[in-house]
Amino acid sequence: MIFAILATLILVFGLLVVTTRNTVYGILYLVADFLAVALLYASMNSLFVAAIQVLVYAGGIVVLYLFVVMLVKRGPEGVKAPGRQNALGVALSVAVLVELASLGVWAALRPARAAGTAAGIGAIESVGTALYSDYLIPFEVASVLLLVAMVGAILLARREL
Repeated sequence: MIFAILATLILVFGLLVVTTRNTVYGILYLVADFLAVALLYASMNSLFVAAIQVLVYAGGIVVLYLFVVMLVKRGPEGVKAPGRQNALGVALSVAVLVELASLGVWAALRPARAAGTAAGIGAIESVGTALYSDYLIPFEVASVLLLVAMVGAILLARREL
């Protein structure tokens, strides 16, 4: 029952993010969506992933989006871009929805696997061990990439001042 409520909230907030005309409200709906996802993780006893969801996404990423929205000069709303292809967008959206529906049907029709125990899934120790043993190189590459992006943003900001 909890899963169904949280999944509905996630879908509703996701739809509000992409359909609202005011971008600040869209970002607030995105925060609500991220918090609902964190509650979903917490309901599955993955408290570490829920905390990371709140700290990284609902905290950091959304603040970055809000700064970008506030600092970017916007034109009048409701102006249609001259090169916009609405028919292509609708066709691609329908193709993605058909693929998602076919995946759902395939998952429902395949035989169920035997249930296993997932005691260590989402625990801090298992995440830390996997991060610093199996995924050490991708972790370091991501950290260097974020450092380069941060230095680039600082240099671009200094040029504008």
